[in-house]
Amino acid sequence: MSEMVLEAVYKEFFPFWEKISARDRDVICQNSHCVTYPKGKNIHDGSECSGVILVRSGSLRLYLMSDEGKDITLYRLHKGDMCMLSASCVIKAITFDVFIDAEEDSTCCVIGGPAFAAVSERNPEVRIFALETAVNRFSDVMWVMQQILFMSMDKRLAIFLYDESVRTGSDMIALTHGQIARYMGSAREVVSRMLKYFASEGIVEVSRGGVTILDREGLRRLTL
Repeated sequence: MSEMVLEAVYKEFFPFWEKISARDRDVICQNSHCVTYPKGKNIHDGSECSGVILVRSGSLRLYLMSDEGKDITLYRLHKGDMCMLSASCVIKAITFDVFIDAEEDSTCCVIGGPAFAAVSERNPEVRIFALETAVNRFSDVMWVMQQILFMSMDKRLAIFLYDESVRTGSDMIALTHGQIARYMGSAREVVSRMLKYFASEGIVEVSRGGVTILDREGLRRLTL
């Protein structure tokens, strides 16, 4: 991807773009590359600074992995979202290992961590943007932990299905029971059992293609 195209992309997504010097814009563009990751590809294993990732299309999943191989989804990134947790060389406070997988074929622009860090050191606007992005994602992480620790399973599942429906603009949630369980940090058997209960109440319909919401108001009430 040419620097001209990269500049157009960054101008659209970065609110600080017009506030930094042409030299710093060049540094970011010259240290960027765009790549398409196939579905299922691990693109960050927490072992190094992979850089700042901007999602142009597709979906990425960020998660923590235990020593026993159990993972907990922290959040997902979609078009226009930026990941700072993959850039520990930019934000030094990131001292834990985060893993990132492509949930579907995804095209991303990746900015080299050292280059982005150097530009942020010279420009408070860039540094503030990076910190605000990271803080907003930590709020998502705390929300996930609150659900896992304090919410009943039926409420957690209702929130997940309702939020996913709002995000996609569809009553059809094209996810398997295993995918839903992974996103929620639960077991597939538990999700399947709860979906069966929702179906018996006429709230959803479960099929091989996913889950269809039949009673949005009933589902919403379960989230309260």
